[in-house]
Amino acid sequence: MKAFTEHRGLVGPMDRANVDTDMIIPKQFLKSIKRSGFGPNLFDELRYLDEGLPGKDCSNRPINHDFPLNHARYKGASVLLARKNFGCGSSREHAPWALEDYGFNVVIAPSYADIFYNNCFKNGLLPVILTEAQVDTLFDELDVQEGYQLSVDLRAQTVSTDSGNVFSFTLDGFRKECLLNGLDEIGLTLKEAAAIKRYEANRAAQHPWVFGVIK
Repeated sequence: MKAFTEHRGLVGPMDRANVDTDMIIPKQFLKSIKRSGFGPNLFDELRYLDEGLPGKDCSNRPINHDFPLNHARYKGASVLLARKNFGCGSSREHAPWALEDYGFNVVIAPSYADIFYNNCFKNGLLPVILTEAQVDTLFDELDVQEGYQLSVDLRAQTVSTDSGNVFSFTLDGFRKECLLNGLDEIGLTLKEAAAIKRYEANRAAQHPWVFGVIK
């Protein structure tokens, strides 16, 4: 997993509450567990006017011009600004996979569904929680400023705007350290590889029958 320290990027809007994981990545795309290739189908039912199917070429599909992320001004957005209860619904880990594969590094919202929130950290995606009033301020600035960007500093736990606003966010220390060092569960386990090998060797010596070895 890639490490996250700070990020500055173009902001894209998702100005609706209770965006569930089926809206983020619809159920028909959940057959793959490769963690990549989901970006073209992110928000599929909102982005396109036809039905999305696995393996379908998205480059020629009719797009929904009313969907903000289809607008040229948001092309290349890497910070998603959202409303409360983002990521509700089923527990599919494909949701953060799709967001990251699309190009998002940060999501900012007043609240998240717990499972989605936890899954973000496991995949190097930073979910920032700000107050509704702070999110309102960001949406107001985004609406009037094309090319609107935000700076997110994980070490300082701040979101900064070019207008001078600096909003602080809280974060569990363990999750913060994991993101800063690019560690998921596998990475955390591998850090203890030497200790695990020593344990296994001692275990095998003390209880050889467990490992199918009889002396």
